[in-house]
Amino acid sequence: MAKRGVIIVAGGSGRRMGGALPKQFMMLDNEPILARSINRMHEALPAAEIVVVLPEEHVELWKNIAARFDVARHKIALGGKERFHSVKNGLAALSDEVAIVGIHDAVRPLTSKKLIIKLFLEAENSTAVIPVVAPIDSYRIVEGDDSRIIDRSALRMVQTPQVFQAEALRKAYEQPFSSTFTDDASVMEAAGHKVTLVEGERENIKITTPSDMLIAEAIINAES
Repeated sequence: MAKRGVIIVAGGSGRRMGGALPKQFMMLDNEPILARSINRMHEALPAAEIVVVLPEEHVELWKNIAARFDVARHKIALGGKERFHSVKNGLAALSDEVAIVGIHDAVRPLTSKKLIIKLFLEAENSTAVIPVVAPIDSYRIVEGDDSRIIDRSALRMVQTPQVFQAEALRKAYEQPFSSTFTDDASVMEAAGHKVTLVEGERENIKITTPSDMLIAEAIINAES
């Protein structure tokens, strides 16, 4: 089996959450969000290398927090100016033997083991694999003072982990940074790779606001 690696990007400042503590360090069901994300990856992929990318000013804080909880083994890499640079630093921290790499938002702690495994298995045959879900809401596109409805059947909401064959990903991240890089899949597309879509999970939410915390707690309570 191909050697697997995971990069967990934990660069959020928590401004939208409104607290002094960055959201990835906040408690969710008696466990820091970042710890939950790390442990979920380890549970799904016990032999995988895990790298957590943190802003330099958060490293000691995280080490102090992690020491108080049961957190799976992981390396720490320093974040960069943009997410692009943070992921590039995370890639550099993985060993050269890693053949398949998953890149995950630290604040998506509810991803199921089933989805993680499904994405990594698909990546053995596809260069770039991302989880997506169809939108429920209606959408309008705004153009100046006008707006018009857009067909939501053609839209998908993108999640993480996004999983890639490592050799292609490393080459893609040799490109110069562009503001059009909204996620890792867009970096791969710019390098000429096709992106394969896999059905994601509605419960795989990104925790950004206080209301997201309430939703996450409700999902955990429903699961248990």
